[in-house]
Amino acid sequence: MADKLIAENRESFGKGAARKIRAADKIPAVIYGHGTDPRHVTLPGHETMLLVRKANAVIELDVAGKSELVLVKDVQKDPVRQIIEHIDLIVIKRGEKVTVDVPVHVEGEPFGSAIAEQDAATVSLEVEATHIPERVVVDVEDKEAGTHITAGELELPAGATLLTDPETLIVGIVLPAAPAAEEGESAEGAEEAPEGESAE
Repeated sequence: MADKLIAENRESFGKGAARKIRAADKIPAVIYGHGTDPRHVTLPGHETMLLVRKANAVIELDVAGKSELVLVKDVQKDPVRQIIEHIDLIVIKRGEKVTVDVPVHVEGEPFGSAIAEQDAATVSLEVEATHIPERVVVDVEDKEAGTHITAGELELPAGATLLTDPETLIVGIVLPAAPAAEEGESAEGAEEAPEGESAE
């Protein structure tokens, strides 16, 4: 079920207008898709920030009394202050398929002292617009060192189609690197040096 937000049509553009919008605790956004011209709107700041924490959030927008479903496609943040500067929204229809990058989440503990090294943070899927999974889970419980889990081996949600190359490495199970050799010896050598100087 999509979360709901009330959006306002926006007539003023440019950096100055965007600053004023953000100062009023609102977020500038653009709606694209389905052959329509891009539409500029403003979204309520706090509610929007809570919703876009989730990857690929689907929102039911009320724009001037008209309801439409949109997918959050891109969130631009200020790199220093981490405030949302702008959001791109894509119009979607119930039942249609969309392409999304879904986060990969690793669960479980590998066998013995082995550790799981995640090589890919997301996978690209084609899914129904109103049934986008929050994440794809990789279970590494008791997997032995040397095990490689590729995109093609992932257990996908019902109705999802993998678009990422099936051979893409997602997680590798490896043994942790051994401590640097001869660390104790180099420390002993460092201690001996001052003694040699004092002997002179």
